Amino acid sequence: MDKVIAAPEQAIADIPDGATIAIAGFSVGHRFATSLILALRDKGTRELCLVCNSLGDPGATRGQILAENKQVKKLIAAFSVRPGTPTASEDQIAAGELAVELVPQGILVERCRAGGAGIPAFYSPTSIGTALTEGKEIRDFDGKPHVLEHAIHVDYAFLRGYRADRLGNVQFRGGSQNFNPSFAKAARVAIVEVDEIVEPGGIPPELIDLPGIFVSRVVKTTQAVDGKAWRRPERRPSDKPRLYNGKPGLTRAGIAKRAAALVKDGTYVNLGVGIPTMVSNYLQNRDVILHAENGVLGYGHMVSTDNEIDPDIYNAAGQFVSLKPGASFFDSVTSFEMARGGRIDTVILGAYEVDQSGSVANWSTADAKRGGIGGAMDLLSGSGDLIIVMEHSDSKGRPKLKRQCTYPLTGKGCVNYVVTDLALLHWQDGRFVLQEVAPGFTPREVLELAEMEFAVGPDVRIMD
Repeated sequence: MDKVIAAPEQAIADIPDGATIAIAGFSVGHRFATSLILALRDKGTRELCLVCNSLGDPGATRGQILAENKQVKKLIAAFSVRPGTPTASEDQIAAGELAVELVPQGILVERCRAGGAGIPAFYSPTSIGTALTEGKEIRDFDGKPHVLEHAIHVDYAFLRGYRADRLGNVQFRGGSQNFNPSFAKAARVAIVEVDEIVEPGGIPPELIDLPGIFVSRVVKTTQAVDGKAWRRPERRPSDKPRLYNGKPGLTRAGIAKRAAALVKDGTYVNLGVGIPTMVSNYLQNRDVILHAENGVLGYGHMVSTDNEIDPDIYNAAGQFVSLKPGASFFDSVTSFEMARGGRIDTVILGAYEVDQSGSVANWSTADAKRGGIGGAMDLLSGSGDLIIVMEHSDSKGRPKLKRQCTYPLTGKGCVNYVVTDLALLHWQDGRFVLQEVAPGFTPREVLELAEMEFAVGPDVRIMD
């Protein structure tokens, strides 16, 4: 049983117009099936339905190049657009040329896993209280509402592995399992692109992450990884504090540092994209274990130099990170089992808005087809504390602390703490209480710069 195909072009030659294709991969471009994607682009197959985490940035060797080539008619994904990143797919969505079904990241992989396991549907607590439940069946279990989600089946899956043998057994490396196993199981034909092909027995049985029974074709990658591209440190604007009433608030790093101090020792913590990722730099030498949706438990601070970076060790934001002793790797299904199953003690996320009922909006400023849900809704469906970190006002000076969220909700009545560049708010007895203010600011100023109503604690301190 030899599943090796000589070239990517041969591996995708039978994909017809109108096929549904799942493209695995998470954030970092060098761990996508780039050879298969390029071959499909060159083949010109059209009217495709793509299932993926996101299409990627302009020109990215991911689903985006298929959209740029007008080959995609529908997208099922956790991200359809990203703020500040114009893409061909966004233009097509806005014009009504590209249909979109947005799905929480953990539910996306779970629906694919269910499809491969012969389970037609399941109930989940994820997305309750949001626009994503509209038109879906909701049923109470143990007094809590759950939404019915249906399995996803696909025609083909494009996977990216480290090694495979001729029987189709696949080994992934580091935190690069992500969506690969669930997408493979959902597919009628799963095609894996790998760095190395070995003979049967060349991968020790205990190192096989995806058994060959789930894989139809194996092809060696033809796209060499540009080491300089993934080693280049990420360029960020200088972390200058925002001014309020002519006075500086905390920097983004200052917000992250204050949030880190809220984290309890002996806990498991998930960090979202943006300011939350900076929190990891303030948890060194703490008894805290960090969790990432792509499938890493026990990572450390962000790294950027050549001798520190491992191309397969990165967080959910695609930033390269260090590992702590005792770290482990797994796929995204397992990762979200930890979240929805209540194993994560604290979740730290950024947000567009938080309102005075404790609800949060962090994935879309438009509608339920244009935005990036990511794993936030799954993370909120667990039982841990939720800490929101954000600036007090947006770039146009509008308050982000609202009476009621104006953007689509991510979670309803779920926020425990809010840390802004001006304030620390704690949810207590059905309301937010101001506990700290930034140096140079008074509680009255902080209150006047917000739209929501909150109480002022009896002993308001200065933020450190």
